[in-house]
Amino acid sequence: MDSGMDSALQQLLAFKGILVVLWIVLALVLEQWRPAALPPLSLAGYGAAWFARWGRNLGLFALNSALSVLLVLPLTIWAASLQLWTRPAEMPPFAWPLIDILLLDFWIYWWHRANHRLPLLWHFHEVHHRDRHLDATSALRFHFGEVFLSALVRAVVIVALAIPLQSVLVFETLLLVATVFHHANWRVPPTLEATLAQFIITPSRHWVHHHRRQADTDSTYGTIFSFWDPLFRTTTPTRRTQLMPIGVEGKEEVDFIALIGLPTGHAKSATEAAPRPTSG
Repeated sequence: MDSGMDSALQQLLAFKGILVVLWIVLALVLEQWRPAALPPLSLAGYGAAWFARWGRNLGLFALNSALSVLLVLPLTIWAASLQLWTRPAEMPPFAWPLIDILLLDFWIYWWHRANHRLPLLWHFHEVHHRDRHLDATSALRFHFGEVFLSALVRAVVIVALAIPLQSVLVFETLLLVATVFHHANWRVPPTLEATLAQFIITPSRHWVHHHRRQADTDSTYGTIFSFWDPLFRTTTPTRRTQLMPIGVEGKEEVDFIALIGLPTGHAKSATEAAPRPTSG
C-alpha cells in the first residue's frame, strides 16, 4: 500500500470513527428525550443494574474495537488487495460502490440468518440477544468470536467479488449507523417510520426481532435494507408493542464474564430452560 493510499485510508477510518461516535452519542441523548419503551423494572432508572448493563455492552464493544484493529482491519485490507479478477470498466464510476453496498448487505442478511439457524453460530450470536432492553449500546454488544467469524467469511466474499477496500469501509460505516438506528430506544413519528420502513430497517421492525419469543427472534434478518425479508419470506407479522419483552425465550441475562464464556455452554443459569431448538 503506497503512502497516498495509506493516508487516504487513515482519513477514511478517522472519519468513520468520528461519525460513529457522534451518532451513538446523539442516539443516547434522543433516547432520554423521546423514549419509545420503558426499561423493565429490573433496569428501571439509572441505578446499579442499568449501569451494569451498559458496562456489559460497552465492555464487549471495547474488546471488539481492539479485535478490529489487530485482526479484522488487516484481514479486510489483505482480502481487498488480492483483486483476483478485474471488474468491467464500462460501468459508470458511481455504479460499483452502490452495487457493492447491495452485495454486502445481501451477504450480511444471509450471515445474520445463518447465525440464527446454525447452533454453532447461535452460541456466539446469543450474546447479542440476551440483552433484556434495547438502546444504542445494544448495537455494540456482540461476542468477539462472532465478530472474528464474520470477518473471516466476509473476507471470502470480498475476494470472490473483488470488492475494493473503499467500498467495504463505506459499507461498514453505513452498517454501524443503521445498527445504532434500529436498536435505539427512540420514538420515531409513525408516518416517518412507515416511510423509512419501505427501504430500511427501522426500530419497530428490529425490536420485534429481539422479542422474547423465538418465532419472532428467528425472523426479520435485514440490517440496512428492508426488502430482503419480504423477498425471502422471513418477515414476522408481529407488531411492536411498548411492553414487548426483549431477550431470549427461556434464558436470562448473565454477567460480563459469563457472557464471554456463553458460547462454551458453561454460563447457563440453573433456572434456564432446555437448550434452544434449531429453527427450521
